Amino acid sequence: MRNATPPCLDTFCRLDRLGLSVTAQHVEPDHTVLRCRPTTPPLPCPGCARPGVRHDTVLRRLAHVPLGWKPTILEVVVPRYRCWPCRRIWRHSITAAAPSKGKLSRDAIMLAVKSIVVDRMSIARVAANLGVAWNTASDAILAAGTELLIDSADRFDGVTTVGVDEHVWRHTRNGDNYVTVIIDLTPTRTRTGPSRLLAVVEGRSKQAFKSWLEAQTKAFRDRVEIVAMDGFTGYKTAAVETIDTVTTVMDPFHVVALVGDKLDRCRQRVQQETLGHRGRSGDPLYGIRRVARTRAGLLTTKQQHRLAKVFADERHVAFEVTWSLYQSVIEAYQADQPAEGKKIMTRLITSIQSGVPAGLEELRSLGQTMKRRRDDILAFFDHPGTSNGPTEAVNGLLEHLRGTAKGFRNIVNYIARCLLDAGGFRPLIHSLL
Repeated sequence: MRNATPPCLDTFCRLDRLGLSVTAQHVEPDHTVLRCRPTTPPLPCPGCARPGVRHDTVLRRLAHVPLGWKPTILEVVVPRYRCWPCRRIWRHSITAAAPSKGKLSRDAIMLAVKSIVVDRMSIARVAANLGVAWNTASDAILAAGTELLIDSADRFDGVTTVGVDEHVWRHTRNGDNYVTVIIDLTPTRTRTGPSRLLAVVEGRSKQAFKSWLEAQTKAFRDRVEIVAMDGFTGYKTAAVETIDTVTTVMDPFHVVALVGDKLDRCRQRVQQETLGHRGRSGDPLYGIRRVARTRAGLLTTKQQHRLAKVFADERHVAFEVTWSLYQSVIEAYQADQPAEGKKIMTRLITSIQSGVPAGLEELRSLGQTMKRRRDDILAFFDHPGTSNGPTEAVNGLLEHLRGTAKGFRNIVNYIARCLLDAGGFRPLIHSLL
């Protein structure tokens, strides 16, 4: 074995870099205790800078990295010193091993943060691994994660494309509590990596997003070129009022969802007009409700026949027309070239923005909406890769986080956990270990 050294518990437990040395050990069935002493030189008197005289010792217990699948406790015998002229008493500094008043060693803290960021473990699971209380693990993780990752000075560097959306963070008896999530879409637009969470702001209003933008540096706002969003006009207004040269984009997911909602409303209306009741099993329109929302190119032969049978009824003409428009919207976004898709979408918006025949109430309402957001809808084709789809993906991660944690009650802790979980810190955390 090359470069082999004699076995050393200090090195094996990585205590030498923490300024500690093991003097004794005790192995229990459910945990291991390592008695340690500091190896760093003592500090002089904080008052007169004279060397102190050893006074007594105190015992400080620190949770450390588990060894052998067991929680490991460091019992550090900390000397105290006395200065007779100043009558001061102070402790030997072990800040290299643990933060002041902390209950976890620095290695244990980094392991806990890594478990949250990389492994996406729950705090309860991390606390059990370390053999500490939930509150102890949570406080240490959030403090270290905020200092090392969330408050990093360069976290917002290079952001040119932003996605914004609402998200339910808590369900209550009195209704849902919402937050606004802001996503960095720059990596997906440039195809350099996945999107990442930039911020979570309490509330889902224009003011919530605008206040966040105003709180950022002017350099950041000047770099932002595109803001992708859903149909909520408040986000658009906030972006335009805060960033002078910004381009707002209504992403395809929400445009298709908007048209799909009109398709469902048309089907339900025609159902009532023809049969006089809500859809039931055996009703033609009710039976194809899911088939109608499927892209035409993905329909099976059987599904095509079912649709053709429904369209053959003259009473379903309004539904057929709305379905055709729905498919045209999907075709625009599926076009091989952005310019081709833009032509299809432009032609479609023009066709329904005025002069819609009677009996097509849903298309008339849709035409007004698409006319109002025409520039935002068409902007997507001029800026490919600005879909808010990655934002929805991040929302899915946050839903998983809430399920893993069995819900949250504290909005501050929730925001910190969201940023640690979806903030794109995985590559960085490896360099810190």
